[in-house]
Amino acid sequence: MWFKSRLRPALLTLVAALFSQCAFAGAPLPEISTAALASQLQVGDLVFIRVTALPFRKVSETTGSWTNHVGIVVATDGAEPVIAESTFPLSKRGALSRFLDRSEGGRVEISRLNSPPTAAQQQVLARAAQKRLGIFYDTGFDLHSNRQFCSRFVHEVVHEATGINVGEVETFSAMLARNPDTKLGFWRVWYFGSIPWQRETVTPASVMNSPQLRPVFDGYVKPANASA
Repeated sequence: MWFKSRLRPALLTLVAALFSQCAFAGAPLPEISTAALASQLQVGDLVFIRVTALPFRKVSETTGSWTNHVGIVVATDGAEPVIAESTFPLSKRGALSRFLDRSEGGRVEISRLNSPPTAAQQQVLARAAQKRLGIFYDTGFDLHSNRQFCSRFVHEVVHEATGINVGEVETFSAMLARNPDTKLGFWRVWYFGSIPWQRETVTPASVMNSPQLRPVFDGYVKPANASA
């Protein structure tokens, strides 16, 4: 009887904790206005979105992640933050609002380095991004080509400015081994019948999941005509 009397409260506490965790996991993601989100951003923040073009949807499927595109904040002193990115056909800079408008359903995650860049590092970061603008997009996702793609762009810019590596450099073989259910038909066509298994790359998902980063916001941006 003594054992049962002690065990019952402990079980009730455990059940309550599990219920709380499940409820939290199922909670809807928050919404925020672009202006409110912009006010939180710092130079060096990474902005993850989901674009709808078929190759990028396939990137999401292959990496098991909702995100398939990432840019980096390079300025916050204007009317709105400026995002630098590698995109098709050329890497470029643009306003935060235009970047977010491309995300399916308004989904966005903002991540920040655990040790945010200093003022001096922010200047180096802006220059590192600037010198990578106007470069053609690499549809082969090759980390060692003379072109660019989004996750390589932010991976290199952050490293040049801070010495920190965000994202895991891995071969196609290793990446697909972690996702054995990936349907390879699209990628065989994409690579003209021969997937370059030993090619090294870095993906938006691996950048977002980097232990060097912490999330600042994960949710949705309200449409421009929605109330704040």
